[in-house]
Amino acid sequence: MKSVNYYAIFTIIKFKIKDFLKDYHYSILAPLINNLLFVIIFSTIDHYYSINMSGKPFIEFLIPGLILIVAAQESFDNSSATLVHMKLVGSLNDFLSAPISRIEIFISLLLSSLIHGLFLGIANLLILSFFIEFEIIRLIFFLFYLSITIIFFSSIGCITGFISYNWDTQSVISSFFVTPINFLSGTFFSIEVLPDNLKYIFLYNPYYYVIDSFRSTFYLNFKLDLIINLYILLFILFIILITSLIFTKGYRVIK
Repeated sequence: MKSVNYYAIFTIIKFKIKDFLKDYHYSILAPLINNLLFVIIFSTIDHYYSINMSGKPFIEFLIPGLILIVAAQESFDNSSATLVHMKLVGSLNDFLSAPISRIEIFISLLLSSLIHGLFLGIANLLILSFFIEFEIIRLIFFLFYLSITIIFFSSIGCITGFISYNWDTQSVISSFFVTPINFLSGTFFSIEVLPDNLKYIFLYNPYYYVIDSFRSTFYLNFKLDLIINLYILLFILFIILITSLIFTKGYRVIK
């Protein structure tokens, strides 16, 4: 049985973290500013119209969703853009010929995205906490649901980058899959306000339950639903297995 090349994995993660910190204006400041703009706009609207969602002020309902949106989008962009860029400059050839397996490359990208996403999520939480006073934060579950979101979108990003040969494909999947699933999975609204014929779409959407459970970690009445969490974990495991399969089955990744 082949041993795991931990040194190679650590080296790739270290390189990605240095790259992430080097481009801080794009990888850190831009997502934070985008979320601040959302909060300022919706805070103004909420101030004049006093919108309530699930018995909470709208801005208090919205902020957990915004934290997940930025973590999800950056996780997808981080992994997919890395692989597409490596193909365009030819460095993926070096990775594939080096003594590191494709699954180890996948693990490296996944862990680097996890570190990046957790940093962004916590940074957003600290900054946005100046705008509202949270009832309580269940930190363990906060990190759990945030990590699940990062792993899911990073896996999708790895699949996208692995099978894409140009930026157009990456951009299309970002625009027509990642953005819609983020905006239409209960980030800006509660399922309670939807017509009955649309509720079924969300009842079978695992990501809706991730957002809903993540939001509940900010409230005093947080309850852990084991059935829903098992459903979420099975779905995430399925995505990881599919991504691993695509990475290991010898897909033609270089033209």
